[in-house]
Amino acid sequence: MIIKRSISEIPSFIAGDATVLKEIFHPDKEQLPFNYSLAHAELLPGQSSYPHTLEGRSELYVFLQGFGQATVGEEEVAVKAGDLVWVPPNTTQFVKNTGSENLVFLCIVDPPWKQEAEEVLSK
Repeated sequence: MIIKRSISEIPSFIAGDATVLKEIFHPDKEQLPFNYSLAHAELLPGQSSYPHTLEGRSELYVFLQGFGQATVGEEEVAVKAGDLVWVPPNTTQFVKNTGSENLVFLCIVDPPWKQEAEEVLSK
């Protein structure tokens, strides 16, 4: 079975952490046989996501476009297209767009993201 998606056709929404999000795959919604969720995220120039944690879930950011800064726990790192950043479970995290174009990245959450597992720490 082939499942094909076009990111341009997936509706976007503002997530609890203030990123513009498109949920690409989530096994709870489509009965897919894997144990992670995949989303496409964007931040406008100068915008930051809100600090948040994911209880019992790790996250992998895959940066596709732009320049930014990822904060994981007490550590900060500059990011650009082609970079990957892993976030351990239960760790405060947020991303800031420091460039002049949209910062675009994929978010892989394992096990799959659930609203009740996300705690937004400040807005």
